[in-house]
Amino acid sequence: MSWQPTRDLVGYGPNPPDPKWPGGARVAINFVMNYEEGSEPSMQDGEGYTETGLTESSTSSVGMQGRDLAGESMFEFGSRVGFWRIMRAFQERGLPLTIFGCALALERNKLAAEAIRKSGFDVCCHGWRWVRHFQLSEAEERDHIQKAIKSLKQTVGERPAGWYCRYGPSVNTRRLLVEEGGFTYDSDYYGEELPFWQTVEGKPHLVVPYSLTNNDGKYAAGMVHSDQWFGLVRDAFDVLYKEGATAPKMMSVGLHMRLIGHPGRIAGLWRFLDHVQKHQNVWVTRRIDIANHWKATHPYKGKGLNE
Repeated sequence: MSWQPTRDLVGYGPNPPDPKWPGGARVAINFVMNYEEGSEPSMQDGEGYTETGLTESSTSSVGMQGRDLAGESMFEFGSRVGFWRIMRAFQERGLPLTIFGCALALERNKLAAEAIRKSGFDVCCHGWRWVRHFQLSEAEERDHIQKAIKSLKQTVGERPAGWYCRYGPSVNTRRLLVEEGGFTYDSDYYGEELPFWQTVEGKPHLVVPYSLTNNDGKYAAGMVHSDQWFGLVRDAFDVLYKEGATAPKMMSVGLHMRLIGHPGRIAGLWRFLDHVQKHQNVWVTRRIDIANHWKATHPYKGKGLNE
């Protein structure tokens, strides 16, 4: 039988390794902008419905026949307006950002793709399209991976070094990434605060975990005010910063253009970026930089975590 994921309920245990972040940083923080708009399920692309996930109208179109023009426009806000507002927030502060980019979405907005190409931000592939990979056959998923690589080479100028599925991978995803051979890491994991190695079909593979907690997806799950979101991520950062005096960790913060890109929500992001910048010994960095740092300081030793 080919490699399959196994559960690990132990992890690093009570004594996680010292990540040895550059400059002795207490926290490595990576901000992620999810670029999905234009690759989501749609009538135009053959799914037979309009996707409204992570919008103001997640349930309004249930049972609706035909196109949901309101839902379409909420996605379009993300690529038309929210993208540029988030880009400005980071560029004005001189801070790095990682793009979780769906390849087809970037094909459909050449202005955004060109801005990313010029920015110096890294692109982690968010799939060919914003679809559920666990619903794809193995052959379909392999095809999506190949299409995404080819597409991103054309739009942003280089192949992706990282991979992250919509919500969750299939049981085949990690094996297919290792089979393809060009990925440095994937982020399809939520159960850790430090990178770790796995052995996949006899080969080393790095996992750089992500977070749905420090994430503006909370706005689609009942959170209504930027002060609430700011309070959530500020407290997470403050706890990690305090703990980081003896046990440094990483923090991922997930952003969506059609959510936090709205004026009443971006204010919370502004406050959080300014809060982070008031602290010393913090490494605000790209996801590929975390992966490369881990490879250099904690190289694969012939077995994965707890294997």
